[in-house]
Amino acid sequence: MAKSDSFLNELFNEDLSGVAYKNLQLKKSILSWFANQGNTTIADLSKMLNISSPKIAELINELINAGLVKDFGKTESTVGRRPNLYGLEANSLFFLGVEVKNNHINIGLLNFQKELVRFQEQIPFELSNTAASLDELCTLINHFTKELKGTARKISGLCVNLSGRINYKTGYSYSYFHFNDEPLTKILERRLGIKTYIENDSRSMAYGEFCSGIVQDEKDVIFINADYGIALGVMINGELYYGKSGFAGEFGHIPFFDNEILCHCGKKGCLETETSGQALIREFKRRLENGATSVVTRKVPDIQQITLADILEAANQDDTLAIELIADIGEKLGKGVAILINLYNPELIILGGALSATGESIFLPLRSAINKYSLSLVNNDTRYKLSQLGKKAGVIGASLLARNKLFDI
Repeated sequence: MAKSDSFLNELFNEDLSGVAYKNLQLKKSILSWFANQGNTTIADLSKMLNISSPKIAELINELINAGLVKDFGKTESTVGRRPNLYGLEANSLFFLGVEVKNNHINIGLLNFQKELVRFQEQIPFELSNTAASLDELCTLINHFTKELKGTARKISGLCVNLSGRINYKTGYSYSYFHFNDEPLTKILERRLGIKTYIENDSRSMAYGEFCSGIVQDEKDVIFINADYGIALGVMINGELYYGKSGFAGEFGHIPFFDNEILCHCGKKGCLETETSGQALIREFKRRLENGATSVVTRKVPDIQQITLADILEAANQDDTLAIELIADIGEKLGKGVAILINLYNPELIILGGALSATGESIFLPLRSAINKYSLSLVNNDTRYKLSQLGKKAGVIGASLLARNKLFDI
């Protein structure tokens, strides 16, 4: 039995009340402080949390006995008696992040100190709104955790990223696996044996960048997930923005183009009908069928079998057709982002998702369009960066969300 089991039993005990409940909340406050501020002393914790030093010492000892907190020894202070430093025991608990893509999943394992200790990407998987697809997802997650052996017992939280409409508070996904009255989180918890949350994939990617990626001191940030679809993660005044029901960020579905292209949402003319990975695949195939050439056909002779990954790989090999179409997407997307800048006046715009892997091929035309279509006085206050975490952004963000929601961090 893991040392942390007794604390987790308290954490998941819905009948806890009185002194026991109050002590649990105080312990969560201490863990939250360590997670956000790092190692500190009992005296400093007492001052910051407005709790007496003897009470802090009592709770710290209980957390040490539970294996969640570690005594790191004396401080380096040379004045007076040196106090001890305390902080999180990194490998006492682990958190699982699962990012579900159209044809694969990525899984990452984060420890209590938000270090990514295991990452597995491009695990084949076909996403569809069917019971069979959900069964396969659970099988893949269970297989990953079984390979962890003893560490699997220390996994205390899981967050699964899905595209589309997600209400993380109720645990319902309205775009995928919405064929049961029971919340998806409860179904996954029962089948996986782990406390489970769900989150919109773009918001999790954004959160990964906000907490462990390229964001430094910025408080107002927009993360653009340019992948098969187009969506946003938004941070306002240092907090993720969800909207009333958790559906904020559906940037790809604003009515932007006067075209007859049917979006998967059921409407025509959505932004992502001409600026997404799906749009890139469609136009790439159309151009090949009309006589254009590309290095892609050497690898994939059947045009209908060409994937987004094939096109992005070609772009990074200086394929003319791929670069031309990606630049066109960058320009159109930049015009949409210009609207966001005029609306939000953000400090930082981050471009992530599969299309961001083409670097300057998409970034330069995007920046050019932003400068052309946004108000100069507004965009002068905005900086632009490519995602630092890349393919790991989603699983890091999901793991952190699981950790932080579980412990109110």
